[in-house]
Amino acid sequence: MSDTATLGPEDRVIPTWTEPLASAGSAPIGGPLGVHAAIGRHWFWTPLRVALLIAVIGLAIGWFGKAACVQQYYNTDSKQLELDWRSNRPFVAMCYSDIIPLYTAEQLDKGGFPYETSWYDDEGKPTQHQRWMEYPVLTGLFQWMNAKLTDGWLNIADAGWLPTGLAVTVFFDISAFWLALAWLVTIWAVTRTARRRPWDAALIAASPLVLVHAFTNFDTLATACAATALLAWSRQRPVLAGVLLGLGVAAKLYPLFLLGALLVLCLRAGRMRAFYATAAASVVTWAAVNAPIALLYPRGWWEFFYRNNLRGADPDTLYNVISQFTGWQGFDGPLAFDEPPAILNAVTLVLFLACCAGIAFVALHAPTRPRVAQLAFLVVAAFLLTNKVWSPQYSLWLVPLAILAVPRWRLLLAWMTLDALVWAPRMMFYLGDDKKGLPIEWFLSFVLLRDLAVIGLCALIIYEIYRPTRDLVRLGGEDDPAGGVLDGAEDKFVIRGRRRVEEPVG
Repeated sequence: MSDTATLGPEDRVIPTWTEPLASAGSAPIGGPLGVHAAIGRHWFWTPLRVALLIAVIGLAIGWFGKAACVQQYYNTDSKQLELDWRSNRPFVAMCYSDIIPLYTAEQLDKGGFPYETSWYDDEGKPTQHQRWMEYPVLTGLFQWMNAKLTDGWLNIADAGWLPTGLAVTVFFDISAFWLALAWLVTIWAVTRTARRRPWDAALIAASPLVLVHAFTNFDTLATACAATALLAWSRQRPVLAGVLLGLGVAAKLYPLFLLGALLVLCLRAGRMRAFYATAAASVVTWAAVNAPIALLYPRGWWEFFYRNNLRGADPDTLYNVISQFTGWQGFDGPLAFDEPPAILNAVTLVLFLACCAGIAFVALHAPTRPRVAQLAFLVVAAFLLTNKVWSPQYSLWLVPLAILAVPRWRLLLAWMTLDALVWAPRMMFYLGDDKKGLPIEWFLSFVLLRDLAVIGLCALIIYEIYRPTRDLVRLGGEDDPAGGVLDGAEDKFVIRGRRRVEEPVG
């Protein structure tokens, strides 16, 4: 059975013919595919299965990269097993993962229900404050489910049926299993969406960002929802796409931005009915997931929004880069404890909306309607570049969209490698100068290079939008593999102006 939905194996784009990186990499196994080779005849090894195998190997390497932080040792003073974070192991071994400290920081080890359970940070100090689970509902429930599975595992292990260890180690391993499965789902969805280019999914599987950040936090849950939503949209199932987007927004915010891309493209193509169906399904799904928690535990449910409002500029943002290099104290200046950076919040919102307006103009003004993946990448990248938070694992959001938007292997591999390398100076900066770490300038320089790389990808995508004959996807004769009802649709609403007339694509 073919890995593509409606096209036969003979319709696939052969990467060893079109990609210099794939052509050079094929040398040890005999070079590029022969012109008379039979394609799609192997009984087992399809492009999807090859990509999944590569992904399993990459995820295993990623797990071993984090495994140093779940090692245990016997503390002779306390007479018990403890997590071995001595000698700043998370930073020296570069194995830090949010999943590990969150097990105790979010009170998951206490057995309480998220959003109902609260605790006090800085207890007994002037900065004492009450806390609740600070993740969106689906991600919070995911952590709670894994904590319950951890309890069950340890109960069975006590009977001698399973290997045992510290609860936090079991919790991390169970979480990593589901997160790895979510990334495999992401690869499956992208492969099915790409249609004529199923081999592009191998680049997702082998991405250096996956090796570093697949288990840094819980973001693969959202990438799986977003990727399957794009697949559903490409198959002209807008309601299912909306349900999956709603689940994605209940896990992380970024799948919401895909609706913005669909809105503009459906407006141009006059396919607003499909957009309305997707948007309505997204809202209903998100509300169905959130409403029970919001009604039963309103303060706990609000914690995610409250904490995000309080956060200042993270180390990985352009605002912090400018602040550190120039001595600028930020838009709000010094703030009191628990005082939100109101001006920073407003600036980030205005900048993001301005970028969205610019992207909408491009979508409505370009001579040919942009592809869904192109616009989705631009919107998500704009959010990351203008937002006050760019946690390192957020870069995973861009990987599936980049493969679909601009499938140029050498370029994407260079960006993903650079982005993954930001982790090393970040960990060494957190280690501290007094412990032979790196000064902050190294870290900030890598952050700046990463941002410039993402901006470069955005510029290339806009260039290809205005010159579709340079778009590798459209060069094969397709309009928009992820377009669904938009694929091949005629324009109904465009912004007229003096535009360069492109020669026919294909």
